[in-house]
Amino acid sequence: MSLGGVESGTSLGGLSRTSLREQALDQLRNAVTSGELPPGARLVETELSAALGISRGTLREALRQLQQEGLVEAGDRGRLTVRTLSDGEILDMFAVRSALEGLAAAVVATRPDRDTLVPRLQSALDALEAASGSINHMVEVDMRFHLRLCELTGNATLVRTWEALSGSIRMSIMFAGADRAVANMSVPRHQQVIDAIATGDPDRARAAVDDHMREAAANLLSHHRDAAGA
Repeated sequence: MSLGGVESGTSLGGLSRTSLREQALDQLRNAVTSGELPPGARLVETELSAALGISRGTLREALRQLQQEGLVEAGDRGRLTVRTLSDGEILDMFAVRSALEGLAAAVVATRPDRDTLVPRLQSALDALEAASGSINHMVEVDMRFHLRLCELTGNATLVRTWEALSGSIRMSIMFAGADRAVANMSVPRHQQVIDAIATGDPDRARAAVDDHMREAAANLLSHHRDAAGA
């Protein structure tokens, strides 16, 4: 299927009549995350609405949500394209994530009920270890691990702030392609964060998150350095 001028190997077929906007959101989000709709791809309403079997009004609602999530951006004359991230934006994104999730790790490490919270975070990591199949599924399981870390703080403002960045986080995860994204989802890297939280030392927990984010950003950006040197 050609979607927005992009040849696709992923099914973006018609939708049922139930929650069309949500289904359209899921399929479009997955298409961006998987690279079916790559950075810079123009989003043509007539082609997308026909491919998804929905009205242009419903499609516009979904696209507005994707704009709010940071997956789609408006250019000249309001034309929508899949967002393209620069190296600087990747570094900024991981710096913000480090601040938010580092705070979350420090808070959880000092919670009096830490011993009951750590197993819940471990369960989220076990789900990541068991994840298989599409890259979209793996990204979502990885996202749930990091969201769970924030949720365990009991700080609703922190959670809402993280969720507001979820679209940009998805974009950053897939910045350098599936192979590097999967490498950043390795279980041992995430286990280091859990182990640091389990010590009860907030500084150690925060440092573990900082290391995690710096290594992830470096792995993604090395893609561009490798390409430049090829």
